[in-house]
Amino acid sequence: MGSLYLGCSSALIKAHLLPKLKGKVDLILTSPPFPLNNKKSYGNLTGEEYRKWFVGLADLYSQLLSPKGSIVIELGNSWVPGRPIQSLLHLESLIGFVNAKNSGLRLCQQFVCYNPSRLPSPAQWVTINRERLTDSYTHVWWMAKDDHPKANNKNVLRPYSASMEELLVRQSYNSGKRPSQHVISDESFLINNGGSIAPNFIEAEPMGCRDDWRMPNAFRFSNTGSNDFYHTRCRELELTPHPARMPGGLAAFFIEFLTDKKDLVLDPFAGSNTTGYLAEKLGRRWISFEIQPDYIKHSKIRFEEFSKNGKGHAHGIRKPARRNK
Repeated sequence: MGSLYLGCSSALIKAHLLPKLKGKVDLILTSPPFPLNNKKSYGNLTGEEYRKWFVGLADLYSQLLSPKGSIVIELGNSWVPGRPIQSLLHLESLIGFVNAKNSGLRLCQQFVCYNPSRLPSPAQWVTINRERLTDSYTHVWWMAKDDHPKANNKNVLRPYSASMEELLVRQSYNSGKRPSQHVISDESFLINNGGSIAPNFIEAEPMGCRDDWRMPNAFRFSNTGSNDFYHTRCRELELTPHPARMPGGLAAFFIEFLTDKKDLVLDPFAGSNTTGYLAEKLGRRWISFEIQPDYIKHSKIRFEEFSKNGKGHAHGIRKPARRNK
């Protein structure tokens, strides 16, 4: 249901695809290169050069969006070189992006993506000097041109907790006024809506050993799985997996939350093309761009799974089993 283009996304869109795509993209979902201090193999800018580049994308992306479309961008933190203080670069870049002239964008909501397996960093201040804690999360920013972009949180409900399921059976609740001044009526929380509304800190795995698994509740993706189809084929072909893969569950969440079947999803920085793969799996049309030829091979590996396993298996999407009452 889609295509992957080799080359710079901005250049290709401006030169060849803008007339075709203008106003037609329902979701731009991507994890661009982060504003890191050190160069990575997949390419990244630093400092003011990064900010100008990032802000410069806003007008183009705004042109691509359908009237009710959304932009979802994952951005990591950055640190001031040689100092144990965080840089404001990623925040300045975001603010500049949203406020870019003629883009008409606004920030809908902020999400947090927690990676429990991230190595202690920045190493100098975390593991050597012991002055800081591990920087273990990224921000995910949801933007749009309309105050009411297409979105349906019913598509990403999380299963009720055991206590909520018991309450629905019991049909009684401790109603009354709370210390927060909220008043809970006798009928509150007694309607079965099929699940609870996901917060913007979303759990794909339990946060502690005593917690029941509820999906979603917090973006907690270690991204260290090594036995799925993608990693197995990379080993067979002697390919090094992409070093900054977007978690499959993260992509699937926003695709289901912000689009409908056959909508168009675009990823300007595809990497191994997790976004395109999940869009295909979930019945959306998609267009992806990747500038490094080697990573095109990684995308092909993902789509091999469709031919081998019929419709394929969307790694990262885990549908919870029904809780026994």
